[in-house]
Amino acid sequence: MGNRLTQIATRTGDAGTTGLGNNQRVSKNSLRIHALGDVDELNSHIGLLLCERLPDGVRALLVEIQHQLFNLGGELSIPGFELLKPEAVLALDAALADHNAALPRLQEFILPAGTRAAAQAHVCRTVARRAERAVVALGNEEALNDAPRQYLNRLSDLMFVLARVLNRMDGGDDVYWKSERLAQQDATE
Repeated sequence: MGNRLTQIATRTGDAGTTGLGNNQRVSKNSLRIHALGDVDELNSHIGLLLCERLPDGVRALLVEIQHQLFNLGGELSIPGFELLKPEAVLALDAALADHNAALPRLQEFILPAGTRAAAQAHVCRTVARRAERAVVALGNEEALNDAPRQYLNRLSDLMFVLARVLNRMDGGDDVYWKSERLAQQDATE
């Protein structure tokens, strides 16, 4: 990685550019900086989720995810560099399988609601999807490794599953969408 920051107010970005990890200067509106910002925002939202009461296994998983998101951001900050390893994607696959196995099958769409922890997990899910879109947009313009895109895709799925887990933590349930189709179907049965 490039130089570590020793001061925060450098004023080097006053002209609308920012430095990458390879000392290249780019517009603060570049696709790369949008992707970096979305990943940083996602990591911050996971930090907020970590302020909630969580099962120990979920807490440890989220802390590891924060570290991997920092790796992902580092990789995005240095074009051509690899920090996020394919094993990180496999770890999310394993966590998805583990947590999903304990949940009942979905019969209907659910709302991003429930407990505060579950609602925050849904915020993380949506920010992960935005970060994924930003990485895809960057990948359409520049060569990128597959792991960052794959990691964000899996992470969004995992955050959905974790929201369901967190809604059940104290005997709760998902908040189901009340669709007109289902209401009509229930009325005729």
